[in-house]
Amino acid sequence: MILSCGESLIDLLVGKASGAGLASEAVPGGSPFNVAIGIARLGGKAGFLSKISDDFFGRYLVRTLVKAGVDQRFLLSSPRQTTLSVAVTRPDGEAQYSFYGHESADRSLLPSELPATLPDDVSAIAIGSYTLAIDPTASAIEQLIEREHVRRVVSIDPNIRPTIIGDAKAWRPRFERLLARCHIVKASTEDLAYLYGDGVDAGAWAAHWLTAGPQLVIITRGDDGASVFFGSSTYNVPVRKVDVIDTVGAGDSFHAAVLVSLEEQNLLRPGAIRLASRDALIRAIHFAIVASSVTCSRQGADLPTRADVEAVLLSTHPKALQQ
Repeated sequence: MILSCGESLIDLLVGKASGAGLASEAVPGGSPFNVAIGIARLGGKAGFLSKISDDFFGRYLVRTLVKAGVDQRFLLSSPRQTTLSVAVTRPDGEAQYSFYGHESADRSLLPSELPATLPDDVSAIAIGSYTLAIDPTASAIEQLIEREHVRRVVSIDPNIRPTIIGDAKAWRPRFERLLARCHIVKASTEDLAYLYGDGVDAGAWAAHWLTAGPQLVIITRGDDGASVFFGSSTYNVPVRKVDVIDTVGAGDSFHAAVLVSLEEQNLLRPGAIRLASRDALIRAIHFAIVASSVTCSRQGADLPTRADVEAVLLSTHPKALQQ
């Protein structure tokens, strides 16, 4: 099982004006929530650790997890409200977010509320996004990673939301502490720019991260595909061109798909990642690029099923499905 930890919220997707007001659609969201849904839809065994409101939206989030087949044992109920994320799509398809969630449920997880132990079948823990920056949830997740990183693979996707996190310099120490306990880092060029400034050398920072603890670093570059940094090697995998509706959930699809592929190749163990072959890594990244491209072709964080991804792989690269 891959256990995703962090926020769960409602994305309010705002579109063009309709009649007297703006058209909108409320859909489940939150980066770690999406990762859990994505893993389950791709055929992986997924769990989700979060504090979820018992309000209308929170019950909707739980129903969505149940429908996808995500393990609910790690959910905690809260009387606090559900975080609301308003997503406005720019002309280029990129989403711009505003968050409304002061003292909301997903930000209130206490270290004392963590499960005392995790089941033996939890092979990996996926973390990321704004709940890594907001206490008490951030401290709870950090404590969990400190406790579990020796026994289980930890994968982090910063997926930074500047409007919530604020000053990068203030958050960077916590990120670097987490980084030292992670085996996999998946980050975007936007994350790098926020953390270290515009125009930074992604390869140089990836190399630095590899010396800090992680065994595998993946940098997504939008239209330029993804770069894999592993040991002294760098592999570049091209993007799959699609007509982009929006990019909501694309990075989460990518993260989920990488973990599912590595798990299926028996590489999602702390001592196994460093032994991965070039072919195994490129296979995982290609699988992830296809998954994220399917998400980009849909509105909102509508992550693909395994059948969706395999249909694309069969039509474009049949050998990609061969073990």
